[in-house]
Amino acid sequence: MKKTKLELTWIGKENRPRLEPRILIEDPSKSYHAPFRTGGNDIFDNRIIFGDNLLALKALEQEFAGKVKCIYIDPPYNTGSAFTHYDDGVEHSIWLSLMRERLSILWRLLDRTSGSLWVSIDDREMAYLKVLLDEICGRLNFIAANVWQKRYSRENREAIGDAHEYLLVYATDPVAFKEGRNLIPLQEKQKKQYSNPDNDPRGPWQSVSLLAQGYRPNQMYEIIAPNGRRHTPPPGNCWKIINSEYEKLVAENRVYFGRDGNGVPRRKEFLSKSKGLVPWTWWPHEDVGHTGESKIEANTLFGADISFGTPKPERLMKRVIEIATNPGDRVLDSFAGSGTTGAVAHKMGRRWIMVELGEHCHTHIIPRIKKVINGEDKGGISEPVNWKGGGGFRYYRIAPSLLEKDQFGNWVISKEYNPAMLAEAICKLEGFTYAPSDTVYWQHGHSTESDFIYVTTQTLTREQLQKLSDEVGPKRSLLIMCGAFRAKSLDEFQNLTVKKIPKAVLNSCEWGKDDYSLEVDNLPIKTPNEETAPDDRKPHSMKEKRTGAQTLLFNMAGEKEDA
Repeated sequence: MKKTKLELTWIGKENRPRLEPRILIEDPSKSYHAPFRTGGNDIFDNRIIFGDNLLALKALEQEFAGKVKCIYIDPPYNTGSAFTHYDDGVEHSIWLSLMRERLSILWRLLDRTSGSLWVSIDDREMAYLKVLLDEICGRLNFIAANVWQKRYSRENREAIGDAHEYLLVYATDPVAFKEGRNLIPLQEKQKKQYSNPDNDPRGPWQSVSLLAQGYRPNQMYEIIAPNGRRHTPPPGNCWKIINSEYEKLVAENRVYFGRDGNGVPRRKEFLSKSKGLVPWTWWPHEDVGHTGESKIEANTLFGADISFGTPKPERLMKRVIEIATNPGDRVLDSFAGSGTTGAVAHKMGRRWIMVELGEHCHTHIIPRIKKVINGEDKGGISEPVNWKGGGGFRYYRIAPSLLEKDQFGNWVISKEYNPAMLAEAICKLEGFTYAPSDTVYWQHGHSTESDFIYVTTQTLTREQLQKLSDEVGPKRSLLIMCGAFRAKSLDEFQNLTVKKIPKAVLNSCEWGKDDYSLEVDNLPIKTPNEETAPDDRKPHSMKEKRTGAQTLLFNMAGEKEDA
């Protein structure tokens, strides 16, 4: 009997794209770094990747699988006017398929012992996304559904005003995540809760209860207050500690009985020893900002030119990053939007990778990050205090497809590929690490210390193969990817494996596809007599009609306009 499991199903779920693992090409003219070093902790190996985010994630997989500490994404919450003419079943099915493919790769990129995935979502899609994440990440890896209070003023235009969004959190190892996650630093308002009524030389403190629920015989002793009152735990409770530990606290002057000296004993916790607060799922706007705050930040950075919605406030991103990472850890955001994640991560001393396809990658993200690097970003958070700038990033675009069709309809190597690009692409396709040798012409990459790959478009003769076999020797092996070869038999070359390109890679993936954002060409269109209920999902301008689905879904920031 076939085993079944709890899962979400939708139209077209069984159709999975066969992604081409593209290479990334750096554009040095767009890469940027500070003209100076601020200290030993400057980070220069950050990345901005311009292109379809699904292809970008696939391009990153070989190098970064298991190496990313924290992933935050703010995907499009719904399909908007892209689906005005299609029914809701198809609409949600496409959204789920788009999310499933990206989340599957993102989950593989996470550090397997302490990585965490954070996904912003609203209540319209949260239930669907939660079940999908349970299937991809494993239900036991669910950590929390944090509620962010994005609005503090009433929304009177709705039946019930929308005041919050969710941040769903999953960890690759929940136990390790719990043990390794950071506490939330105390804010000034929380520090004011500490006082020093007895002028303790150790400084301000606050008291916490010594009572615990339950019954433990060795924690049921009597405590006598300084002014003589006797205290025993009330029914259903016991003291948190055994008597000997209590006596130690008394000796250290860490027990407080109230101003009259007769109150129920409480333990003194000093501000100087506080490591912060345990995170919880309620994130009020006072602590992490709101959409109004983020609009002010955006206006400060970009003026009124925010055509792709409302970015998240920097304080919200700071909360995610400070819980999930430490300085030097790597953070990834594949729906970069205006670049908030990278800007905050950079200020906090984390490495970062951002992916974005919209043109605002160039008009907004790059200028914003340059301001951070130059120390000119005076808005949002300033962490560490009085951020001075430093570090840098590299800018990459996704290479075109390795194969293209010629005038006769045959697959051939793209004319845009030079020998180095071809070697790197074939290495990625064959699972080799691209590492060309400066001295050995046939070593373009390796899979182990003794297994190498050589990529060439030449037609190799038997003599050339023999020479290669002799140089490789009996203790090493070489995969040769070539245009063609002339040899009656390859059996005599025991240390060589020879394959022709492009024939050898034709079936490894789908070629020539540059856009995985949305496919609506083959969807059923409503018949003329079907009524379309008026709603605010229809395009409201010619600009929206022109941009259509492509602009509205998965090519954009995923950062929504908050009315």
